[in-house]
Amino acid sequence: MASDKREGNLDAPTRHPLGQDDPAFYDETAVLAEMERVFDICHGCRRCVNLCFAFPTLFDLVDASSTMEVDGVDKADFGKVVDHCYLCDLCYMTKCPYVPPHPWNVDFPHLMLRAKAVKYRQGKVKLRDRILTRTDAVGSIAGIPVVADIVNAANKAKPTRKLLEAVLEVHADAKLPEFHSRTLKKRMKGHATLASAEPAGATRGRVALFATCYMNRNEPGPGEDLFAVFEHNGIPVILAGKERCCGMPRLELGDLESVRHAKEHNVPMLAELVDKGWDLTALLPSCVLMFKNELPSMFPDDEQVRKVADAFYDPFEYLMLRHKAGKLKTDFASSLGRVAYHAACHQRVQNIGHKTLDLLSLVPDTEVELIERCSGHDGTYAVKKEFHAYSMKIVKPVAERVKRYEADHYGSDCAMAGHHIEQGVADGRVAEHPITLLRRAYGL
Repeated sequence: MASDKREGNLDAPTRHPLGQDDPAFYDETAVLAEMERVFDICHGCRRCVNLCFAFPTLFDLVDASSTMEVDGVDKADFGKVVDHCYLCDLCYMTKCPYVPPHPWNVDFPHLMLRAKAVKYRQGKVKLRDRILTRTDAVGSIAGIPVVADIVNAANKAKPTRKLLEAVLEVHADAKLPEFHSRTLKKRMKGHATLASAEPAGATRGRVALFATCYMNRNEPGPGEDLFAVFEHNGIPVILAGKERCCGMPRLELGDLESVRHAKEHNVPMLAELVDKGWDLTALLPSCVLMFKNELPSMFPDDEQVRKVADAFYDPFEYLMLRHKAGKLKTDFASSLGRVAYHAACHQRVQNIGHKTLDLLSLVPDTEVELIERCSGHDGTYAVKKEFHAYSMKIVKPVAERVKRYEADHYGSDCAMAGHHIEQGVADGRVAEHPITLLRRAYGL
């Protein structure tokens, strides 16, 4: 029988269900006790110190305490650690040697999520955070044609940004997304879908795109590029339908009931598409992760959630599965030169490998520099007044890698991460989504 004191773990990480329906999940005393247990293990290891500021914050608290151990840290300060965790999951999937099935059972991100849920239920959430994570509501208003122009102009005006910082604590220097009144859904309305589909490997050869709040209203261009690339490869594409936000922003806030409501709207619609023969994809890694990992963790007994999870693919994962089956076109019209490619955290933790890197590397006379470091954006963390400076420290090594590589193109599967890197690079060039680069390589 294995000892509970064995060092490290060579087994693949497994994850227990989140357990949010258990009343004990919201027991603050129990949460603090579990945080103290896990923090003590983290303090003794310190392997994750370079991932984000949650761990340096914890270790600084320990080192400044009277005992220089976790028992000397005021539990009221545990929240400072929680606030720096944006659930990237890198510690769990790539660093921690004590995750399940190790007997110590350390799941730092889901423990932080539990603490966030307790905080949310207690009403200790800023108005700013409630607004920023209501992506559907914000986008529907800011995407109105005249309003979009006003919002976009205001987001670039220093006086407005100073006011926004003073009123809502959105940092005046943080890059905010642009809103498009001509959304992806409007652009693709009436689009003629390919009539036939050819299965290949695990893929059924036809894809329904979950547009996502961000890619629909803030960055519709890559969505058009996905249609072009997939259809060039004989893959019919449709938009998924009347979707809502996947729920990831509310998950990161700890609002688990809103996540449930989003699930109850999206999953039946997506499951129906699966039943009709469609595979599923999304251009934002966080949305893919939500359907593939987080919702199954929250609702492990929901058959429709499992059905949707099994049918959901990262776009480049999908194309590389087609390539493995000999069904990907490699009739590239031009090279891409030197590409600095940032692998987004929420894509890395899906355990699918570097499919974007693999596909871009198929383009002749193209070199791809892989950058595996968090950009520090997280969707909202980087725009908050109290965290923006930290996010810029996190992105600095990524931006320096891009500059040192002297890339012709750079970008990330996460468009928000790409633009945060763009702010770090600050040389006038614009980050490009890999699907946009692939379309360019095809000459479409």
